[in-house]
Amino acid sequence: MLSIPNQEGLRGLSVAGTAGLQTGRFTVSASMPVTYAVEETHDLLSLDNKTLLRGLVPDSFPPRLALSPSEGKRQRRFILIDETVAAIYGPQIEEYMQYHGVDYELLPLPTHEENKDFDLVFAVAERLEAFKPNRRKDPIIAIGGGVCLDVAGLAANLYRRNTPLIKIPTTVMAAVDASIGIKTAVNFHGRKNKLGTYCAPMAVFMDSKFLRTLDRRHLSNGSAEILKMACIKDRALFELLETHGSELIDTHFQGPAGTIAMRRSIQGMLEELEGNLWEHILTRVVDYGHTFSPEIEMAALLGDMPMLLHGEAVNIDMAISTQIAYQRGMLTMSERDRTFAVMRSLGLELWHDSCNNMPMLLKGLADSTLARDGHQRMPLMDGIGRARFVNDLTEEEVISAAQYVASISWAAGNCLQTPLLVKEVAPQLEPVPA
Repeated sequence: MLSIPNQEGLRGLSVAGTAGLQTGRFTVSASMPVTYAVEETHDLLSLDNKTLLRGLVPDSFPPRLALSPSEGKRQRRFILIDETVAAIYGPQIEEYMQYHGVDYELLPLPTHEENKDFDLVFAVAERLEAFKPNRRKDPIIAIGGGVCLDVAGLAANLYRRNTPLIKIPTTVMAAVDASIGIKTAVNFHGRKNKLGTYCAPMAVFMDSKFLRTLDRRHLSNGSAEILKMACIKDRALFELLETHGSELIDTHFQGPAGTIAMRRSIQGMLEELEGNLWEHILTRVVDYGHTFSPEIEMAALLGDMPMLLHGEAVNIDMAISTQIAYQRGMLTMSERDRTFAVMRSLGLELWHDSCNNMPMLLKGLADSTLARDGHQRMPLMDGIGRARFVNDLTEEEVISAAQYVASISWAAGNCLQTPLLVKEVAPQLEPVPA
């Protein structure tokens, strides 16, 4: 057999060196370190605040954002912004960029759940191609809620196989959930977030002033994700919500209680994500409230009934899950009722028309089980501030819990409903086919 003993110019692979020259088997071993900061800032759009002028550290690996503004060459920024946010802050953003001599494009996005698809990602990619950002120097800036940040993250990840991205959340939901992780996604075939990637941002900048212009519904919507972390991880946070729940909504999270609630929620979420960013472990406490909710949310979106925001669907899931935990003896009656009371104090409903369809709820459980490698891995409250995973949840348990939540919701008026469908008594739930 012909061989060339001289290996000059070859340095060997990290696994097995140059053995592949003899065996024909070559093994590659590599890792991609990820480092990004989630930072609070104040008056982000003030002309004196130069946070948005920070560029990438040259030749850094992993790529990271400089601590001070880039010097020298004129800066360029491609800015994706939620169209609702653009109507409020667009002129101020343009004034900021013009004042600092930045070459920029400001692209408003129609970021409603029904627009969250690949067509929107392609539209962003077309504009990116025309703008031609330098993938090492010109980070994309995404400003908005969860839909905007998800779409921006996917577009940035696909364009040139990862263009740097800075996220600026403008809603409570985005601040404590969508902005701080690395998942990107769009909806597909009527399914929630079925197409996506993992794309770590360069940085996340939080400015609580954006929350001042949120309406009450969106403030409540985001509070569901804070409550999620409280229920399964942070008893002190739960007690803070129990004491200050309605105050948080009334003050738009601007007071001391709002700061503590946001920080503890972010801390808890990042603790769970940091060691499992790519979800190689599928047993995740942060999946609490996300077993039935994808189906609930999409059923409301695609059906002839009131639309549900993401956090509203998550809360309904948590309400059903709370009752399941009570039925299993994992919560006392007092703990269950306290949890429902906190939900109500945050302005969150416990039920929705779409949940009357029992097969839909059971499909949510089946789909979640499939996504979790064939095991339910369903997190439930095990007392307040703790979680336990179950893999033996039955259809009967789900139906019983849903019926209870429906009954107390209709009795108390805690239900998102179509006016024409309002009834004097709890509705008959649609049965499961035999």
